[in-house]
Amino acid sequence: MEEQRKQKKAICGEVISRSGDKSIRIVLNYKVKHPVYGKYINRRTKLCIHDEKNVAGVGDVVEVVECRPISKTKSWRLLKVVQKAVEND
Repeated sequence: MEEQRKQKKAICGEVISRSGDKSIRIVLNYKVKHPVYGKYINRRTKLCIHDEKNVAGVGDVVEVVECRPISKTKSWRLLKVVQKAVEND
């Protein structure tokens, strides 16, 4: 009897801060329709991400995947950096 593992959720978001060693915060922006008025409202979710190699910087677009709880707030880990931020000097 082989157990099938569930596919882990993978999402993309933009890094908004580097909050310490091996940690980043990303924001997920989405729109939801108001149930009565029908207008679309902007919503966002902030997630704490485990970045083992400290590769992501502020402004990067990253792909993250769900994992076991690493700390009180971190239960996602960095999969890859999709797009690096453009630096203006």
